[in-house]
Amino acid sequence: MANQLDMFASIPVAAGAEAAKERAIRKGSRMAPEEMAKSLEATGNYKILRRLLPRSIVTERRPEFTRVGVIVDTETTGLNHRNDEIIEFGAIAFTFDDNGRIGDITDVYGGLQEPQTPIPADITRLTGITDEIVAGQQIDIAALRRIVEPADLIIAHNAGFDRPFCEAFSPLFVNKAWACSVKEIDWSSRGFEGTKLGYLIGQAGYFHDGHRAVDDCFALLEVLDHQQGEDDRPFAELHRAAQRSRVRLFAEHSPFDMKDHLKARGYRWSDGTDGRPRSWWIELDEDVLDDERHFLRTEIYRWDDADPPVQHLTALERFRA
Repeated sequence: MANQLDMFASIPVAAGAEAAKERAIRKGSRMAPEEMAKSLEATGNYKILRRLLPRSIVTERRPEFTRVGVIVDTETTGLNHRNDEIIEFGAIAFTFDDNGRIGDITDVYGGLQEPQTPIPADITRLTGITDEIVAGQQIDIAALRRIVEPADLIIAHNAGFDRPFCEAFSPLFVNKAWACSVKEIDWSSRGFEGTKLGYLIGQAGYFHDGHRAVDDCFALLEVLDHQQGEDDRPFAELHRAAQRSRVRLFAEHSPFDMKDHLKARGYRWSDGTDGRPRSWWIELDEDVLDDERHFLRTEIYRWDDADPPVQHLTALERFRA
C-alpha cells in the first residue's frame, strides 16, 4: 500500500512564484526561523505572531525627547480599590517629545506585594500569582519614587481601574497627569477589533505573557508606538487627548421618567457615594458642552433656566476614584 505522504507529494503545486514559495516552505527545516516566517507570510495563507522582545534600557537619553512618560500596570486581589490590594506592580519609564514621538526606555520596575488576606483562586488562575509567590514580598517605594516623580504623564490601559489603586497605595500618584489607552485612543478607526491588550498586541503582530505587570507594560508600549499605514502612532493621539480639557455634566434633579432617555444618550448613574452629585452624569469634550446643556434644558428639564452642575477635568483629575 502506498505511503500517504507519497500520495500528497504527487499533487501538483502552483506554477511560478507560488511554486517557489511552496518549495521554500518544504525546505523550512533548513531555514532560519525568521526566513521561514517570512516565507509563510508571503503565501498569503498565514499570519505570524512574533514574541514581543522588551526594548533595552538606555544609559543616556536623547536630548530631543524632553518629556517623561510612565506606563503602569497593577495586578490586584479584586476590583474594589477600597477593599482589595495590589499584589504586583509594573512600571516602565520612557521619554517622548511634544509631538508625541516615543524616544527611549530609561527605567523599569517590577515588584510583588504580599496582601493582608489570601489571594482569591480566580485571581491566581488569571495571573498565576499565588500566596507562595508573594510571601514576604514588598513593593520598593524608593524604586517607584525614582520612576514616578519625574513623570509628565502616567499611562494605564484602563486608568479608571489602575489610578484609584495606585493612589490608595501611595501619594506618589496623586498629583500626576494620567491618560487611559483604552478610552482616549480610537482603536477601531485604526483597524483594531477590540481594546483589550491581548487583541491589540495580537493585531500588531506580537504575542506576550499576559497578566503579569511588567510584561503588560512592555506590550502596551509596543502597541502605543505601532505604525500602521499613514496614521500617526497611537501614543501621539493619546498625548493630544491628555492635553484636552473635558467636563462632567450632571443631570441633577432630572425627572425620574427621563432616566431611559439619559441612559440611551450615554449618561451614567452616580449614587453620591463617590463624592459626585447623586444624579445621572456624562463626560464630554469641552467644545460640546453648550450643545449638551441645550439638550438637557429642552429635552429633559424642559425649562430654559435649568443650570445643571459642571465639573471641569484635566488629566490631573481624570480617572480618579
